[in-house]
Amino acid sequence: MTGSAAPRKSVWSLRRLLLTGILLPVLALIALNAWSLYGQTLSSLHTAYDRTLLASAKSISEQIGVVGYDDEAQLRAIVPYSALEIFEADNQSRMFYRVSTLDGKLISGFSELPMWHGKIPQRPPYAALVDFYDAEFRGHPVRVAVLLQPVASASGRGMAVIQVAETLELRESLALQILRDTLIGQALLVLVVALIVIIVVQRATQPIRQLSHDLQERDQGDLSPLNAPEAPREIQPLLEATNHTMQRLRRLLNDQKRFVRDASHQLRTPLAVLKVQVQSAKRGDIPPALAFEEIDDTVDRATRVANQMLALAKVEQLRQQDSARPADSLSAFDEVVRDVALEISPLIAEHDLDFGMDTEPCPVPAHEWMLRELTRNLLHNAIRHTPHHGRLQISLKPEDGRALLCIEDSGSGIDEELAQRLFQPFSAGNAHSGSGLGLAICQEIVQTLGGQIELRNQHDAQGRICGLQARVQLPLKAADSDAAQD
Repeated sequence: MTGSAAPRKSVWSLRRLLLTGILLPVLALIALNAWSLYGQTLSSLHTAYDRTLLASAKSISEQIGVVGYDDEAQLRAIVPYSALEIFEADNQSRMFYRVSTLDGKLISGFSELPMWHGKIPQRPPYAALVDFYDAEFRGHPVRVAVLLQPVASASGRGMAVIQVAETLELRESLALQILRDTLIGQALLVLVVALIVIIVVQRATQPIRQLSHDLQERDQGDLSPLNAPEAPREIQPLLEATNHTMQRLRRLLNDQKRFVRDASHQLRTPLAVLKVQVQSAKRGDIPPALAFEEIDDTVDRATRVANQMLALAKVEQLRQQDSARPADSLSAFDEVVRDVALEISPLIAEHDLDFGMDTEPCPVPAHEWMLRELTRNLLHNAIRHTPHHGRLQISLKPEDGRALLCIEDSGSGIDEELAQRLFQPFSAGNAHSGSGLGLAICQEIVQTLGGQIELRNQHDAQGRICGLQARVQLPLKAADSDAAQD
């Protein structure tokens, strides 16, 4: 029973992300602005309508008479409420008044209106002894204007306290109307901004959607580079990285196809030969000893081909991983050459070769396996083409910042035409003596390590070919040259 798939994480679209990122701050600013605008509008309306209250108070003061002077003054006021109707607007607000003495004695008006107990500001907003304050009357919030009005006549002089209160319906309705109109305009602005964002995002993401459509319509296995010249500059690095990855995948797939093709081609023949030899041995067509010898030769050849193909694939893998030349580790090339020479010494003894070796320390930034495979293939190739009692010489020394490996044999050399294709896979000088992979492996290793390899015919005094020299140059440790300069 397989486990349930992990829930897919919700990912926002670019359009939704931009809309949210732009509109949310805009809406927050609009809400803050609306709250501030409402307060500023109320303050402006209070200033405007406070003038009306002051005018009402002054109008009432004209209806007050006085008899007596100062403390003995008696105030009289006959102010019908209808006199205040001219100051009421749109029948939305209602006005109330109270006329009293300084000690709070009611002269006229609404006795329920609380007596004023404040004080006149040092700098009143108008050229009068007036104060404005908020209060509550009959369960409604009101705005109250207080006017201290001196009253004088031919028969007396005194001071009257005139209070005029107005309910706030008109002021609040006007403030709400202004706020409503402003919010409608700002809402239209938000809609325009949202529409612009959608259009811009739609146009900006069109190349991405087209690129996605092109990828979905591609044939399976199509790893050709992506071409989107109209894509924004911010997308170009992603396209370049994608093309680089697709190029690496294409190279890996090609190497895999080539390996499978070559393996099937090279192993099919020895396996077919092996099957024929086994059937022939079963029928008794040849003596058993000879049959086993032929089978053993065929198995050796198939094993050698398989090992060389695996080595070639491993070199290619190291090159793809960029780890063929590790910067933090070195391999002693001279020790590798001596170890490989000792390993194949039985072959040298079997051919009774005149063998000589001269090596100097050469640290090379490379995997030891690659150096060992390079040396082994070159020595095997030299021994295979050197006649019995022939000469085989190996030398390794540093030269101009490189490790120079020379392997010389006394064979028949190579033709110039053959030398051009010996480094190609499965191109052997003698189809019966090798698989044609040894020199191809050597070239892959040398190129991967940033070196050079070449084959040179050796000539005697008469100009005749007397052997073949394989020359390999590999970069030495960079620190060595720096140390030499110091």
